[in-house]
Amino acid sequence: MEKQLHLSMLPSRPPMPGGLQSGSKMRMGPGRKRDFSPLPWSQFFEVMEDVEVDNESSKDTFRIYSSGSEGPVLLLLHGGGHSALSWAVFTAVIISRIHCRVIAMDLRGHGDTKVKNPDDLSAETMAKDVGKVVEALYGESPPPIMMIGHSMGGAISVHTAAANHVPSLLGLCVIDVVEGTAMDALNSMQNFLRSRPKTFKSVENAIEWSVKSGQIRNMESARVSMVGQVKKCEEPLSSPGVSKSITEGIIEEEEEEEEEEGETNHKRKKEDDQEVMRSVDRLDKDLTIGQMQGKFQMQVLPQCGHAVHEDAPDKVADALATFMVRHKFTSFKEDFPW
Repeated sequence: MEKQLHLSMLPSRPPMPGGLQSGSKMRMGPGRKRDFSPLPWSQFFEVMEDVEVDNESSKDTFRIYSSGSEGPVLLLLHGGGHSALSWAVFTAVIISRIHCRVIAMDLRGHGDTKVKNPDDLSAETMAKDVGKVVEALYGESPPPIMMIGHSMGGAISVHTAAANHVPSLLGLCVIDVVEGTAMDALNSMQNFLRSRPKTFKSVENAIEWSVKSGQIRNMESARVSMVGQVKKCEEPLSSPGVSKSITEGIIEEEEEEEEEEGETNHKRKKEDDQEVMRSVDRLDKDLTIGQMQGKFQMQVLPQCGHAVHEDAPDKVADALATFMVRHKFTSFKEDFPW
């Protein structure tokens, strides 16, 4: 489910999903306008810690990032191949909106979490992991918790709730995880995963690829979240079987790229609008019935890719904040203009 991206050299230039084609040109050099340097987790979260939990005969350690000291807990579960850092910008925004606490965890096989069996990515196992982390943090009397999951994390949050691993559950929010749409997209998703680079020369190159491939459309989020998706490779840059670097495909042609970006953005907006319509129309049967019965609220955000909370963290935070305040789970902060 996860494909680690090692820092070294890029075997070949992959196709560029999400707008840019494989023949599109990228620039890199002293005159470039955009900054692809990584941002530290501490710019968005207050605390980083490792939580140890018992797992049969061993101890598993889960990396978590947190912010806030009062109010209900927002427990954030990332998607497959991502990490808790994908929630960084969202966390900074939501903490400024409402009285709440945020816990974002690296799931097993992802980020800096270390478990005995990282290949066991079953829904049952990962749901139990969430429950154990909550128990390790809060004991037998956890505070009110709102679970929010993206993609794979959304599916895990549903399994966690159904198994009652979080007894103080307030509510559940899943982002971009609709069964019918997901099944239809399996073939294209496999092609995308195969096209992802296996190696990068630097973290900066990884960040640049994530933005220009369309994986993440928010530069600030890309600069912090991609750090959690790559691991340093100790192999020398000239190791056999590893060919040219991503930097060889990056050129300094600013005017040409600006024209291409303008065309790409216009095309992307049209594709986003069409995708929103398709997604709304393709709810599976159970979700369609539930929506008609008013059992859940659906929010559609245009001009976003799959990583909705990264592409539009302000809009996602506004939707969550409004929902929680309306149901009296918390209140807006006094200095927030509502």
